[in-house]
Amino acid sequence: MENEEESPFRIISTVRALNSALRDKLRDDTETTRSCGGDRVPNEPAKLWFKESSAKNLRNRDFLSPNTVLTALYDDGQVPPAVLNNVLSAHGSGVLPLHGAEVVAEGLRVCVDHPAAFRRVLSRAAEYLRPSGAQREGCVLLNCPALHTRDTHITSHTLTLGQLRTVLIADHLGVLLRRQGYSVLYCPALPEDGDIINFIKALGVDWPTVPVSWSNEGREQKVLEDLRSSPYREMECEKEKTRRNGEETEEEEHRVEREVKINLKEVVQEQGLQGYDPSLGTCTVQRETIAHLAQLDRVAAAADSSVAMTVLHVASCQDEFRQQQTAMLWRASGATATQRLVVCGPVKTPGAQLSAAQYLQLRRSQMKEASEMKYGEQVEGQTWDDIIRVMTSATVRFELLSTVHTSPVTLEVQKEGGVSTKGPRGGVFVMYNCARLHTLFSSYERGVQEGIYPEIPESSELDFSSLKEEGEWLLLFNYLIPYSELLDQSGRTLELEGGGVRVNLKTEQACKFLVSLSKDFSSYYNRVHVLGVRHCACVWICSWMEHIIIYFFTDTHLTTDIISLRHFMAERESLRYNLRSDKFIRMLKNVYIR
Repeated sequence: MENEEESPFRIISTVRALNSALRDKLRDDTETTRSCGGDRVPNEPAKLWFKESSAKNLRNRDFLSPNTVLTALYDDGQVPPAVLNNVLSAHGSGVLPLHGAEVVAEGLRVCVDHPAAFRRVLSRAAEYLRPSGAQREGCVLLNCPALHTRDTHITSHTLTLGQLRTVLIADHLGVLLRRQGYSVLYCPALPEDGDIINFIKALGVDWPTVPVSWSNEGREQKVLEDLRSSPYREMECEKEKTRRNGEETEEEEHRVEREVKINLKEVVQEQGLQGYDPSLGTCTVQRETIAHLAQLDRVAAAADSSVAMTVLHVASCQDEFRQQQTAMLWRASGATATQRLVVCGPVKTPGAQLSAAQYLQLRRSQMKEASEMKYGEQVEGQTWDDIIRVMTSATVRFELLSTVHTSPVTLEVQKEGGVSTKGPRGGVFVMYNCARLHTLFSSYERGVQEGIYPEIPESSELDFSSLKEEGEWLLLFNYLIPYSELLDQSGRTLELEGGGVRVNLKTEQACKFLVSLSKDFSSYYNRVHVLGVRHCACVWICSWMEHIIIYFFTDTHLTTDIISLRHFMAERESLRYNLRSDKFIRMLKNVYIR
């Protein structure tokens, strides 16, 4: 167990300690707590404390137990002095240091000791840039049904926007789960140098490939034999009739193997599986399904057999029933891995019907048009092509990843309309703030070389009490401290959520977090002279904001684009725009952030 002084601060640990502090008095006064499992007392509200997040509320409190909670817990809502003392002295592994607890008009408010929190967090910020839990063990196979095909290769022109959404979500989940320690595999492998693999690579998706001449026919034959011998197979009994001497006579009854049919309802019932469609019945095995199962078999065979494997089928809502059939057929063939479905809502494009390729081309042309309107004939050459490509990729990924994956996404795709990521909402806005951070540190490094600024000393020598601007605490409390808990969310959900077939991994949280962080950082940056009197402490906190943005761009696979583009520009003296230059930032703001 970690020492209290060594363990990183966690919001969830602090809330648990505060919960216990409120409950202690009640436990002294009632003997029914144990019968309730020792966690909640009778008639206790489900949520006792609320973490504040708005700048307005954070000016005078960090946590609040509202009056409705206090009234439910205590007579007339009067908090006993002993409880106030318990709250103020709350401590434990990961619990933030507290310095004030007071009953006010809204309820019981608690304030964190800000200087102490700044000192502990910023001096060991690397601990907050990784998942909060222990590294997980296990294997996750991410299967994307939209990419499965046997006889006709799928292309970017036949890929629907709903299918593209499932590909991006599968890719995004893979990055998040790998960071938590899982071994991640992807299915199916795609033909190398094909249209579809090049298309998704342009969006930053890293997917396994096989040679164009590769064949999986041997494994397909094995899967078919496994299904033929499956105990869930239904055998058709027919009577063969022949005519002899003008009379119809009945020959011996025998089994005729014309088709392979599997009773999926029996699979679900006998194996005690939950959440599957009750209309699952007898399914006739198709050739395309055999190829799909053979791909799954191939990838599963490459996994480490010493660890448990979970298969996540990332499918559109239109394909959910078919994917449930496929999952049960795989079980009928002998597969034992846990299988869950990540079901994605549809993508709607009012007034138009676009393929994935057409959608990407539309966003690219809108980006280029916006640039030409501002800079005219300057928008030409490889540099601008690369800038527009990166901006387009950011726009597409944020448009399709920022909504809860079970909900529909509605895209504005009218050609006369603008790019839908204007304002503090999308990937371009995030990249704009990333560029501002790069410029900040570039200016600081030049200032150090010229003797204008001293080098930042060790954290133990910094005066963190100078960080009194409300935006500084907001960035720490809302983003840096909770970041590791957010990284841990998908793995925790996989472990704790019930055994139903569907699983909600909250894939939208990463994009929402990043956009919200960029919005609050932008407000802080516009209001505060970072390289001013308090520059050391301010630069310190900004450096960790940059780390978070870069880490999350890794999650969306845009970091490589940013870095390679910056290096590409820096290597050419004649190039006018650099991701670290004021001109480039102004271009981003004027062209894309309106």
